[in-house]
Amino acid sequence: MGVVTKRSSMTFFSDPQDHYSHRVRIVLAEKGVTVDVVDVDPDNMLDEIAELNPYNLLPTMVDRELSLYDPAIMMEYLDERFPHPPLLPVYPVARAQSRLFMFRIQSDWCVFVDKILAGGKPAELEKARKALRESLIAASPIFAEKPYFMSDEFTLVDCCIAPVLWRLPVLGIELPEKQTKPIQKYMARLFERDSFKASLSDVEREMRL
Repeated sequence: MGVVTKRSSMTFFSDPQDHYSHRVRIVLAEKGVTVDVVDVDPDNMLDEIAELNPYNLLPTMVDRELSLYDPAIMMEYLDERFPHPPLLPVYPVARAQSRLFMFRIQSDWCVFVDKILAGGKPAELEKARKALRESLIAASPIFAEKPYFMSDEFTLVDCCIAPVLWRLPVLGIELPEKQTKPIQKYMARLFERDSFKASLSDVEREMRL
C-alpha cells in the first residue's frame, strides 16, 4: 500500500457532474467551509482516492485524519462540525422526519435519476423518466406548504432535492407548468441562493445554458 499524502486543509474529491457530489458541495457552500474541491473524472480516478476510500469511489472527503466516503455521512458530519447555519432541526423527532424525507427522496426519485444517467435500453429509460416525472408531479402540492421542503428553513433535505431538479433537462424531463407551479417556484427559490450558485461546477452550469 502506498503512502497517503497528508493534506493540511479539508479536501473534497468530487465528480463535477454527479448529483451526489453536488449535494455535498451545496452543504459546503451553505456553511462557508474553506475546502479544496478537486474535480475528478470517475473514468480516470486518482491513485490517492483508492488509498482514502476502500471502494475507490466518488465523492470522497478528507478532513485531517478522517476520510469519509458516503454523501449522507459527509452532509451530517459537516452539519455537526460547522453548526452555523444548522441544516437539520434541533429536536430528535424533527431530525428523524428529515432523515425519512431524505430516505424517500433516495428511494422515490434518485433511483430513477441513477437509472436514466446510467443509460440503457430506450424502453427502460423512458419507463424511468415517466416514473420520475409522475412522482414529481404528484409531489408538487407539498412544495406549496412551506418556503422549503416541509420547512421554513433551508435544510439537508433541500440539498438532496436541488441537484435532482437542476438536472431535469439533462434527464429529458419537462414538468407541465400548470400542474407544477409550486415546484417551479421552489426551484426558482433554490437556484437563486448564493450557496447554490457557488456549488455549481462548470459542467453543471452548462446543464441549464
